[in-house]
Amino acid sequence: MWMYLGLLTALFLGLHNLCKKHAVQGNEVFPVLLGTIGSGFLILLPVFIGSVYFPDYINKIGFTITDISWKIHGFIFIKSMIMAGSWVLAYQALKHLPITIVTPIRSAGPFFTFIGAILIYQEKPNFLQWIGFFLIIFSVLLYSKIGKKEGINFKKNKWVFAIMGATFLGASSGLYDKFLIQNLLLNPQTLQFWFCFYTSIILLIILSITWFPNKEKRKAFKWRWSIPAVGVLLQAADYFYYKALQDPDALIMLLSAIKRSQILIAVVIGGLVFKEKNKRKKLIPLLGIMMGVFLILYS
Repeated sequence: MWMYLGLLTALFLGLHNLCKKHAVQGNEVFPVLLGTIGSGFLILLPVFIGSVYFPDYINKIGFTITDISWKIHGFIFIKSMIMAGSWVLAYQALKHLPITIVTPIRSAGPFFTFIGAILIYQEKPNFLQWIGFFLIIFSVLLYSKIGKKEGINFKKNKWVFAIMGATFLGASSGLYDKFLIQNLLLNPQTLQFWFCFYTSIILLIILSITWFPNKEKRKAFKWRWSIPAVGVLLQAADYFYYKALQDPDALIMLLSAIKRSQILIAVVIGGLVFKEKNKRKKLIPLLGIMMGVFLILYS
């Protein structure tokens, strides 16, 4: 079941990436990011209120946000710091790079998670899983050559380094999620609610320095329907992902790889919607990444 939940996560993440590209195109990045996280927080707020005032009913439908200690709040705040950094880098890169370049680089995330799963959680991959992960990395390198044809030099473009940094932080957060869910026994909605709360505070601090004082930047911001859509789709993806992690048999390195099947939506549909270049050539490394995911799933 945890693998099927991982595939549901991938579906919502793929749709989330398409909406995110629409939200940031020609727009101010930080307020867009706050809008998406804030939307997720507002969706979960009625659940929190219900957990306080109508605990029996909320518990009956299985969405109780539980009371947690200040120590656990601290652990969730650390996750918020990691993901805020990852998203700030990723959104800036997405604004300046084609989605068909950004998404495949992010698909290298399972490789970092793979190494962490071995070193931290002693998860043991087999031979075919090793092949699958290296196939994903090789495919990302192929994307870099295609990117140069679009005027993107992977060695000199700062936004490429930004998306690489975002990928590393995102992989670190994925490893941390297993600790939060399995070791601290947090349920998905409790983690999601407080994560959105603390991340919103972090982003408000960033905006108070970089955006609110600047009148021109405030005027440049455009509200779009895709901003709350990103928040809704992200919360749906996170819920299924955390539910999968609740299974003690779930392997974080495999879940991370399954999530990368979102690339099919991002590259194929995203390439058509945003009319990006070299779509056919990008199908070759796309196939490599999908084969890598397949090897991991069925090895």
